[in-house]
Amino acid sequence: MTSKASTPDQYVAALPADRREAISKLRSVILKNLPKGFKEVMGYGMIGYVVPLELYPAGYHCTPGQPLPFANIASQKNFIALYHMGIYGSPELLKWFTDEYKKTVPAKLDMGKSCIRFKKPGDIPYELIGELMKKISPKQWIELYEKNYLAPRKK
Repeated sequence: MTSKASTPDQYVAALPADRREAISKLRSVILKNLPKGFKEVMGYGMIGYVVPLELYPAGYHCTPGQPLPFANIASQKNFIALYHMGIYGSPELLKWFTDEYKKTVPAKLDMGKSCIRFKKPGDIPYELIGELMKKISPKQWIELYEKNYLAPRKK
């Protein structure tokens, strides 16, 4: 479900009460732990965290002129989602996260390549997500992005 909201505050305000509380807390944890340099925006109908063009003028290769996406949070139809490109691009970070998740949350991890799905707001491991957000700086994300997503295309 994509939103037409133009600001993160508008996005949150339009959610049902149970989702609003969970997304607000998730957003707060992310903002508290997000390394300096990332910026909160609305993107792709979700709340996004990006490397702004001022730090990385090349932007996102899929959508030239747009900032480099790093993470998103969204209230989908049947779950709350955290999209974290770092766990998609770094096998070490993915392993760390999945190992820590098993120690923290009794529910089975429901995850795609970069999408972590929470069917019950009570299963969101806010503290673990805060730790995850601290793991990659904008500079590290740019290096990982260029290594994994741009270098293979140049061949």
